[in-house]
Amino acid sequence: MGEVLALVEARLRSALGEPDARAAVTFLGTDRIEVLRFLDGDVVRYATLGMSAHPMTDPTAALADPVKGPRAELVLSVRAGLADTDKVLRPLAVLASTPQVEGVVVASGASLDVGEPLWPGAPFSSVLVAEPGGLVEDLELDEPREPVRFLPLLPMTSNEAAWKRVHGAQALEERWLANGTDLRDPLRRSVTLD
Repeated sequence: MGEVLALVEARLRSALGEPDARAAVTFLGTDRIEVLRFLDGDVVRYATLGMSAHPMTDPTAALADPVKGPRAELVLSVRAGLADTDKVLRPLAVLASTPQVEGVVVASGASLDVGEPLWPGAPFSSVLVAEPGGLVEDLELDEPREPVRFLPLLPMTSNEAAWKRVHGAQALEERWLANGTDLRDPLRRSVTLD
């Protein structure tokens, strides 16, 4: 577990630079989840560290495989200075502990909801899990372990989350793209939906 997390942190540092802050959260019955903050110009990035310590297990599996299975960490990017986004640390840790707590596999196209604003005044309580491989490359591990994927999180308003449930993740992403939506704006309004 420690070896994997050391490799994950090294990958995050090589891709995003040195973190300027970190916080740790532990929920009863789960491993510790850390959230690292990286500043990149006018963008602040938050990355989880700890979700990938164990492989995610299909909830229908009779036994959890301690070696095989998908591994991931979460990355959220927002514009700095527009909102108190540092309060996202606990909600991010909650999302990162979801595989341990609820026995789910977090993958691109999924919606995750914390049931409260991601930070004070945020119009978002849920996120869309985007495709990995852009900002932080996958981290290959020794066989038979699967690589660690760094999954970008895109905040969604409640209207967008409801629309996504009906039309799908790709349709919502296309709608954002067609409208030139700034997904890093921590105060943005919902995209026009029809």
